Amino acid sequence: MNAMHILSAAEMQVCDRVTTEHFGVPSIDLMRAAANAVATIAREQFPRARRVTVLCGRGNNGGDGMMAARLLAREGLRVTTLLFGEPGALKGDAAIAWHELTHPMRCAIHIVRSAHELEQHREALAADLILDALVGTGFKPPLKGLALAALDWIGSSRAPVPTPILAVDLPSGWPADATSAAATDRVFPADAVVTFTAPKPAHVFGALTRAWHQPIVVAPIGSPGEAIVSALQLEWAGSATALTHAPRAAAANKGSFGHVLVIGGTFGSAGGKAGAPAMAALAAMRAGAGLVTAAVPAPALPVAAAVAPELMTMPLEATADGHIAKENLGADRLSALTAGKTVLAIGPGLGQSPETVKFTTGLLSSTDLPAVIDADALNILAAKPVLLAKLAQKGKRTLVLTPHLGEMARLAKMTTAEIQSNRLEIARSFAQHNGVTLVLKGARTLIAHPDGRVAVNTTGNPAMAKGGSGDLLTGLVAGLLAQHPSDPARAVEAAVYLHGLAADLAARAGDEHTLLATDSLAYLSRAFRFYSRAANGYVWLQGLPASPAREAAR
Repeated sequence: MNAMHILSAAEMQVCDRVTTEHFGVPSIDLMRAAANAVATIAREQFPRARRVTVLCGRGNNGGDGMMAARLLAREGLRVTTLLFGEPGALKGDAAIAWHELTHPMRCAIHIVRSAHELEQHREALAADLILDALVGTGFKPPLKGLALAALDWIGSSRAPVPTPILAVDLPSGWPADATSAAATDRVFPADAVVTFTAPKPAHVFGALTRAWHQPIVVAPIGSPGEAIVSALQLEWAGSATALTHAPRAAAANKGSFGHVLVIGGTFGSAGGKAGAPAMAALAAMRAGAGLVTAAVPAPALPVAAAVAPELMTMPLEATADGHIAKENLGADRLSALTAGKTVLAIGPGLGQSPETVKFTTGLLSSTDLPAVIDADALNILAAKPVLLAKLAQKGKRTLVLTPHLGEMARLAKMTTAEIQSNRLEIARSFAQHNGVTLVLKGARTLIAHPDGRVAVNTTGNPAMAKGGSGDLLTGLVAGLLAQHPSDPARAVEAAVYLHGLAADLAARAGDEHTLLATDSLAYLSRAFRFYSRAANGYVWLQGLPASPAREAAR
């Protein structure tokens, strides 16, 4: 699967125009394909829906809705279509869609000319599914007039359970170019979203649906790849999983897939964090690394070794309170520690004792291994910005930093509020300036690359808000880097996507409250086998298909 570019609203309009004018695809054919996608998702995701109400505006988004209404009615569903505005004002493809819907009359049709007329159609709220096709990508907020009245009308429903809503292109009111999680103005709710050709920023950044597990789907409608062009330097992280779908060579051996060295942990009077490097090491093994060694303070060794018999371990000299000691910087010790390793993962459970700081800075300075830097190793770097600059100057060395919001604030010398208010550009700028790959964790994790590209991850859920999730991600990133050293950007993106997808599968099978970080590892094999692009070309940005057979169909 090639990289999926994220397009602005203006770029999407150019794409449609180029598709028609340069590649000769009639715009009405694009609308027919869009309508078919809407009808397909309606049937597949809401198979019990028999009564469907379609809300149509006067633009092309409304035209998509009208054609979808005709298709659903032809399938035998009871469809009611509400056109908001005068039919005589319809133009172009929307006018053709109206003509096909009404000649002959395909379903019950009502024309809504004013807000008070909506009360005459309250029976339309008693549907099993509502299609929101009022306004789409070209809309400029806020909602007003009939569209706002329609939102109030839906909100006035007395049904004990809200009627599910399938949004055509975007939930009406959402600005397509928004990069925030929440809308600043009133918007329509949605329980599924189907958009066309390519996602817009709102599709990957916005909380468009009522629940995290509800689907956001991108459907191809006929635009060739050459027409899908963007200057945003934004991509969808899920595309990178193509890297993990390639079969392994039959003659491969454990040496073919790299050797990950995980360093971290404390165990002693200062407390115990031996589980953190153990989880990172376990995740690296599960990700497919050929060999994994966990190097931890000697007192923590039994805890780390117990995680799996396949894990190799190395005891490190420890201070009296159980931290990694500076004595491990001896030339012989460092040589033994790094010999044969292909990727370093450092930070989980590390602590920040003075001796551990000396060890960490000395190790990072003395090796050219690709490194995944997390947790306390990030905090050590945040206090030593000159060191970070020196590490990045080593040329082609891959450095991956995986901060959460607080760690990012320390690295960037900003407040968490400042980071949160402009996550995208701060992550992009930091990665470019420091020559690193930055994984800014959180809802919609960002993977910012040194060349300015940013991939947005759309998997993951609130069950991951527990200790250990970040340690697993560190291990997954290191494990995939070990296997794909020539393609580090996609390796990191795939790791982030699969980490969230495994947790989504686990939460779907269990419960958000009781899920432990390590529970998701049991679902990692299913995540590896999941294809986000279905046979019909539809791509699942968020959520999972209604059919269980599609979840793990290779």
